[in-house]
Amino acid sequence: MADAEFYDVGLFQAWDYVVLAAMLSVSAGIGVFYAFTGGRQSTTREFLLANRNMNPMPVAMSLVASFISAITVLGTPAEMYLNGPMYWLYGIAFIFTGFLTSLFLPTFYRLGVTSANEYLEKRFNKPTRLLGTILYLLQMILYLGIVIYAPALALNQVSGLDLWGSVLAIGIVCTFYTTIGGMKAVLWTDTFQVTVMMAGFLAVIIAGSMNVDGFNEAWRIAGEGGRLDILDFNPDPTVRHTFWTVVVGGTFFWSTLYAVNQAQVQRYLTCRSEKTALLSLFMAIIGMIIVVSAACISGIVMYANFAVCDPLTMGYVSKSDQLMPYFVMYLFGKMPGLPGLFTSAIFSAALSTVSSGVNSLAAVVGEDIVKSIWPDMKEKTYTWTTKGLALFFGILSIAMAFVSSQLGSVLGAAFSVFGMIGGPLLGLYTSGMFFPWINSKGAFVGTLLGLTWSLWVGIGAQIYPPSSEKPPLSIAGCNITLETMTTLSDTMMTSSTMEPPMGRPAIASLYSLSYAWYSAAAMLMTIFWALIGSFLTGND
Repeated sequence: MADAEFYDVGLFQAWDYVVLAAMLSVSAGIGVFYAFTGGRQSTTREFLLANRNMNPMPVAMSLVASFISAITVLGTPAEMYLNGPMYWLYGIAFIFTGFLTSLFLPTFYRLGVTSANEYLEKRFNKPTRLLGTILYLLQMILYLGIVIYAPALALNQVSGLDLWGSVLAIGIVCTFYTTIGGMKAVLWTDTFQVTVMMAGFLAVIIAGSMNVDGFNEAWRIAGEGGRLDILDFNPDPTVRHTFWTVVVGGTFFWSTLYAVNQAQVQRYLTCRSEKTALLSLFMAIIGMIIVVSAACISGIVMYANFAVCDPLTMGYVSKSDQLMPYFVMYLFGKMPGLPGLFTSAIFSAALSTVSSGVNSLAAVVGEDIVKSIWPDMKEKTYTWTTKGLALFFGILSIAMAFVSSQLGSVLGAAFSVFGMIGGPLLGLYTSGMFFPWINSKGAFVGTLLGLTWSLWVGIGAQIYPPSSEKPPLSIAGCNITLETMTTLSDTMMTSSTMEPPMGRPAIASLYSLSYAWYSAAAMLMTIFWALIGSFLTGND
């Protein structure tokens, strides 16, 4: 491939904006439809729980969409491209996650709660419920900022799509249909958006495979480049990705999302029966495996196209999160409308996650805080209050996009946020449901200590980031000019003559723990201290 080919990837054209605008219009239109049909979102039961009368298909699609975000669309192919196929093993973790979640789901459904944190007050006390509320708010608000900002930045730097225009488009459209259409709008827009995501992936896989003479050839090239070496059974928990890290650690990570996260619990509660909720869960697990597999295969095909001329090494992109948008522009830059299709997939992924988060945040604050302060609030007033909360959190998500600009890789950032905060929350709910001798004091203290540990390790890993071995990248096939060669040579010379880094303190070895273990370790730490605390304080 010639060097000029890599530079000349093109920018967004009019038809791309038309395709993107059409996707946004359909999403907004679904919100308008549900604002003026059915009960017109006049009760909190309809606005937050879709009247608990949903069929499994839209619920399952929404369960997939809620955390298959733009982070997955951008980060997973880049992960496959740079680090190989170990991430694909999360498909096995999803299966175990489904069975683990099925142990938690019946408790929430039978209690008939709206907020998952209501369980914490019934099992422990009000302070423990408030602790769960605060942790969830912190977790989701940080995450939503990443979800909005990351795709906007990547698209801006590769395709020329306006950065803050993208942030505002995602934030405003999502806030609009979530606020006026409620949970029904969220479920059905998620269904539509998962379809768009899959269309985007399939377009990339087909076109990318054709570009290297077929999928079999793409697979062969990936194998030769070390991108298919998937069986690493190293038990070392500091290795970023191994079979045990991804399957065991990943099971607990995804359980923080599917078993006890308000966004997902709320979806189970929209189902017309417990059996329907369980069916939607296992349908979602299948959907997760399909979508993540499509993202992984996209990464394999991308590597096959760039195997001999890595755009990251050559400086055509500055961050790994830009690889997938760059690849799309490389494939479709001169084909009006197709870059818009994949960009719509990225926007769809962001919209589905943000809408789920905004709706769940409104439910948590409404049920856990507003109702506790004004328990006698009229139903109509409370419904309008929850709509106002949805509007507020939509605007806050846009504001948090500014904060997210300070974070690094989107995939690692997202997993770190959920691991550090989600792990203690999973430990708290596990303590309540499966350890009857844990009391409220033990649960409260255990959660705080588990959170302290996970924040310490997680933040420490940002200060002393662990190193990891990666398969090699090549620029042997690039048409390197004298100017490019000089730039690369200067970079290598600077790197080789730099002073050696200061020695890491001994305690920094703790920060080498793979991010995939954060949830499991924090959960176990929480349960351990909850047991100790309960033993020391006796019965409540």
